[in-house]
Amino acid sequence: MPLSINVLAQQKAAKPVFVKIFTSEGNIKVILYDDTPEHKFNFLQLVKFNKYNGLLFHRVKKDFMIQGGDPDSKDADSTKILGRNSIGFNLPAEIRFPEHFHKRGALAAARTDNPKKESSGSQFYIVTGKIVTDKELDHFEQNINRLLTPPTPLKYTEEQRKIYKTFGGTPHLDGNYSVFGEVVQGFDVLERIQNIPTDANDRPKKDVVILKMKVVKK
Repeated sequence: MPLSINVLAQQKAAKPVFVKIFTSEGNIKVILYDDTPEHKFNFLQLVKFNKYNGLLFHRVKKDFMIQGGDPDSKDADSTKILGRNSIGFNLPAEIRFPEHFHKRGALAAARTDNPKKESSGSQFYIVTGKIVTDKELDHFEQNINRLLTPPTPLKYTEEQRKIYKTFGGTPHLDGNYSVFGEVVQGFDVLERIQNIPTDANDRPKKDVVILKMKVVKK
């Protein structure tokens, strides 16, 4: 089971927390959100105890996302099917839409299909995405409203639309997965990773290794 964060949740918001992801293709720095405390605390515990060291970005889909955190990916044979394992527990969903959305660089928790939309205890993804049109955003708004219980007429703000139309993202995931941070540095590395050739299972033909992660200052 994940460690309790009751005491943490009662404390005032601390200074922003940044994590640097050191990879074989370069480094990516992310900031973790305070209003997704379960995911923030869990991610920091995994970083603290070096649980990501040596794991792979085992699933890469150009113009969509890069995904890592499967414990089975460490030293995995090139023929091994990855993405089916986690650290042994799920996290309760912390879907803060529309505050947090799937813009390019969004850091979110992967999950299996489950009614509570609980997150994997260790697998995560970073959005690469693509440019989206207003017509597509109108369509995604309708889908999001159907997902919410009770149905709520949420709309993308003008600023969110501008980001999706100029910076890109994956809005079809909004309202369905827990976004708990975002990239603040290393978009060139993100681009490099998403362009590595992959096999039929979306695994990079050249291993993209998470060398280590470390909490860093801004």
